[in-house]
Amino acid sequence: MHSRPGFSSGLTAIAAAVLLVGCAVGPDFKVPAEPGTDAKGYTATPVSALTASAPVVGGATQRFVASESVPPQWWALFRSPQLDQLIRTGLRNSPSLAAAQDALRQAEENYRVESGQLLAPAVNGQTTAQRSRAADQTAPGTKTSNLFNASLHISYSLDLSGGNRRELEGVAAKIDYQRFEVEATYQTLVANIVTTAIREASLRAQLQATRDVLALQTKQLSVVEAQRVAGAIAPAAVLQQRTQVAETEATIPPLAKSLAFARHQLAVYVGQSPGADGLPEFDLDSLKLPDALPLTLPSALVRQRPDIRASEALLHVASAQVGVATAALYPQINLSASLGSEAFKPGGLFGAGGGFRNIAAGVTQPIFNGGALRAEKRSSEAAYEQARAQYEETVLVAFQNVADVLRSIEFDAEALQRLVDADGLAHQSLDLSTRQYGLGAVSYLALLDVQRTYQQTRLALVQAQAARFADTAALFQALGGGWWNSSADQSKEPS
Repeated sequence: MHSRPGFSSGLTAIAAAVLLVGCAVGPDFKVPAEPGTDAKGYTATPVSALTASAPVVGGATQRFVASESVPPQWWALFRSPQLDQLIRTGLRNSPSLAAAQDALRQAEENYRVESGQLLAPAVNGQTTAQRSRAADQTAPGTKTSNLFNASLHISYSLDLSGGNRRELEGVAAKIDYQRFEVEATYQTLVANIVTTAIREASLRAQLQATRDVLALQTKQLSVVEAQRVAGAIAPAAVLQQRTQVAETEATIPPLAKSLAFARHQLAVYVGQSPGADGLPEFDLDSLKLPDALPLTLPSALVRQRPDIRASEALLHVASAQVGVATAALYPQINLSASLGSEAFKPGGLFGAGGGFRNIAAGVTQPIFNGGALRAEKRSSEAAYEQARAQYEETVLVAFQNVADVLRSIEFDAEALQRLVDADGLAHQSLDLSTRQYGLGAVSYLALLDVQRTYQQTRLALVQAQAARFADTAALFQALGGGWWNSSADQSKEPS
């Protein structure tokens, strides 16, 4: 096969042009500035270093540890094997987490597609076979001939303005976005499982408290009925007590319904049917309140929250699109080359004399398009400013989340402490009023008021106990969940 020095030098020129591309036009993306580390903090006034305590489940004192690293498996601090097992099942079977991971893989494959199309020259091979019949000029009749062709076509768009690289930069940022969406889905799933398990425990405790109150009211009803038989009280008192018992009984089905709904929700979170068996049951006694709570600096929060990092990635995508739109205003240089051979027989394609080759270059410069390209650039700039505003809002909402949780931890601990005192007083008041009523020292209406107060206080106490656990889970989620500390992927460490 004959050498083709002219064609080889042309390919060398194309390769050199590929390597000698210019700088990419448009803005280079910069990560938005972090909040100052000397900021006052998340709240206008500092939170207390230690929370209030109470001698009940969920009433332990908690302390904040400044800049403490968030453990990646923070739910283990509740020291519940059932909760740990349920979360592992959810991470393994959750459809929402699987969908997020599939979206990440799709983004990675899209990058490979774009990089193959934009960075590398397109090389296509083609073979054709043509059979024709024409009049024979040398003899009567027709003459049949065959023509075979084998060729190689190379084309490349010289990315002098960097539009292709900006396009790939945006696609890579979409991978970052999907990666942080996976982390956000992971953290949301874990937090949902934890808070739903706490809600189940709370509802179970509220049901038990309601049944305990109902038992006291039913016992009192027996006393009132006996007094009515003896003629010591009027029939109205019996009716009032029966009404009280019926009202308390009426609160049980809604609580049971809410408990069933919580169980159904837990099953769905872990990728199971609501009717599936084997789901663990939770009660407040099975959970332990972590005594140490991390509190990272505001400047670190923006690198830890997956939603902030995802918003940052979208800002990067918008920045890259400004570069793409800017590059469209510059000349586009296209290079192409063809190499091939023609012969009347297949075996002659690789012989001497039938080869052909050509090299071409073209320049396209936008001249007039009705202002569409410049409008496209202005549109991309507006989209970038929109993404920046959305990023700033995401950061502010994240800071609000942390501030809200910190205040919840502080005030809910105080509320529980006071409710423990109120519950003790309400119980004493009920015992005293019951004895006094038996002696005729107080009216029956006064006894009913004390019963209602005791019931309300009992339920409020249970809800306050559950709130302490829920607040703790909310803090770990608000601080980002510790995904960057996972030993499974050290590359996750925020920079």
